[in-house]
Amino acid sequence: MKKMKPRSDGKSKLNRWGARTAAIAAITGLLVSGTVLPQKAHADYYWDLHLKAKSLDDAGNTAGAIPYWDELMRYEANKGNWENAAVYAGNIDEYYDKVAKDYENAIKYYELENEYWLKAGKDWGAGDLQRAEHLRTVTEIYVSSANAGLAKQLSEPKQGGLAKYEPESGVYLGLYSERDPKMGNYFTRSEQLYGKKHAIYLAYAPWGTKFPGGHAQNAKEAGAGLQIGWEPSEGLDAVVDGPYIREWARQAKASGIPIFLRYASEMNGAWTKWNGDPQAYIEKFRLIHDIMAEEAPNVAMVWSPGDVPRYSMDAYYPGDEYVDWVGISLYTEPYEHGDPSKPAYGQTPIERLDELYGLYADRKPIMISETAVAHYTNADGEDYTDWALLNLSRLYEVMPIKYPRLKAITYFNVDMKEKDSRNNYLLSDNDAMLSAYRSLIAGPGFLSKIEQGAKPASPLVYTKADGGAAFGTQTRIVPFVKIPDGFIGKVEYVLNGSVVGSQKKAPFYLDLNAGDVPEGSVFEVRTYGTDGNLAASKSIALSSIVSVVIDGKPLSVEQNPVIVNGNTLAPLRAIFEAMGANVDYDNDTRTATGKKGGTTVSLTIGQADVKKNGKTETLEEPAQLVNNFTMAPVRWIGEAFGGKVEWDGKTRTALITTR
Repeated sequence: MKKMKPRSDGKSKLNRWGARTAAIAAITGLLVSGTVLPQKAHADYYWDLHLKAKSLDDAGNTAGAIPYWDELMRYEANKGNWENAAVYAGNIDEYYDKVAKDYENAIKYYELENEYWLKAGKDWGAGDLQRAEHLRTVTEIYVSSANAGLAKQLSEPKQGGLAKYEPESGVYLGLYSERDPKMGNYFTRSEQLYGKKHAIYLAYAPWGTKFPGGHAQNAKEAGAGLQIGWEPSEGLDAVVDGPYIREWARQAKASGIPIFLRYASEMNGAWTKWNGDPQAYIEKFRLIHDIMAEEAPNVAMVWSPGDVPRYSMDAYYPGDEYVDWVGISLYTEPYEHGDPSKPAYGQTPIERLDELYGLYADRKPIMISETAVAHYTNADGEDYTDWALLNLSRLYEVMPIKYPRLKAITYFNVDMKEKDSRNNYLLSDNDAMLSAYRSLIAGPGFLSKIEQGAKPASPLVYTKADGGAAFGTQTRIVPFVKIPDGFIGKVEYVLNGSVVGSQKKAPFYLDLNAGDVPEGSVFEVRTYGTDGNLAASKSIALSSIVSVVIDGKPLSVEQNPVIVNGNTLAPLRAIFEAMGANVDYDNDTRTATGKKGGTTVSLTIGQADVKKNGKTETLEEPAQLVNNFTMAPVRWIGEAFGGKVEWDGKTRTALITTR
């Protein structure tokens, strides 16, 4: 029976907030006494401002106090009195958030408060920054394409090669099932229960206990690897080289499976016994790495902090040469600290990855080592299924799109009942959650087998459409939408002013064919709250491009086909060469000549007349140079050497058959 660690609502955060509150009270007392304001010059003016603001606030006119607090905040910031500036910013953000419901201004001042606390050398604004994220309205639009080259480009590290066991693209599926009453550690049941084999299963092992050979054998029978949370439960001093660790490592090697060793995770949280001494932690992590490299080459080292507390993880990083994967623990829950009096409906799993992803993703594959979404809160018996479905889809649909270096996700499949957060994450306890999970992981982008350089059979890559996007044949559009309320009533998709789709439940997406999107189209995503009011919208320019398929194989071209006077002009050289013809181009006469077998064809830029074996034919539209590519009517190109050309208007595709 494994000890359940506090989740993101751990005691360290509570202690920090207690310290922060006490400090603010002390600073406020100094402000009241006037001892921290300048003694000369402007002291009387700013002290009067402070007293006016206090008087207005005490009288219940907090709105009237805001301009005074703002001026005081800026004065203190200009003087470098960061703690004072933070306190004034805190007064303002609380008003805009809790009273005025002016979330844009609340975000602004929460961010300023965090900035000032950081400049004061304190992390007390981390909660303010988190609250700002809860309130932030977001609409991001991602557009898919079946471009394997782009998928590889976005997913590969910017520095170095692929790490041990890292897939080229795609995401390994992981699961912690020991406390799942229907599955337990019988990993071969995952396909039957959850619709798909998983690549990684999670086990915990306290320092001093044997290597979890039973878990490893079960993983081997399931064709999977094992993630092991190896925890120095007696503290870092107990971690020494010797017979125990050497035998443990040899047993890991003997298992014969890929092992992701998550040694001493969540080290940045005060709830762990290995927190507090970054240098000692780094020394022990490097020791474990060196021993595994010597004894168990099948072990990949995973360094895995928690997503909270903020700004604390990097001090514990052991160094690139000692880390194969970078992981993180993050949980999505409707209450802060599991406390029903502190709702946090606006949080999502997405923004909580930003800090770690920004620090390490350019050179290390990212693993969400353990994660879950609460669908029921045992503390007060509330059902949060709709909210949980929304965040489960964000976790498994939006996050792999937004973060292409995210290469593994392990779901912590547990009902916490009376422990820690008391949240129920167990998928099999909720039919809607189970159905959604099975559907979300069904796509080829989620990988069921660990292989070096693995990739989906049919990769689908998404790009963020900030200003506009273009696609060929068909696309799936996935929005990431978030509003302060946290609960979304409806998402509408609007094309050129007409609603073309609407969804009330996550996952949110829209499939479009190229033929649905005229040239110069405008696409809009509208998000409504549960009250039916429009809460957010975003528009982008959306275009479709003409595609060419030759004998069933899509043709990749540098210059996309264009429409001129109703005729489709396509790149001549690319199509001719794909059909097996040789192509020459005479720069002096601007004439392109293609030869295949006994057939020779030629055309000149700007002229409608062309030659085929010496005979003149006339094009409906003369050939043109577009970005230095020779473009000619696709039907003539396809038929020049005896091919057959058909037009699929639904997907705007020229289908060329040569045999």
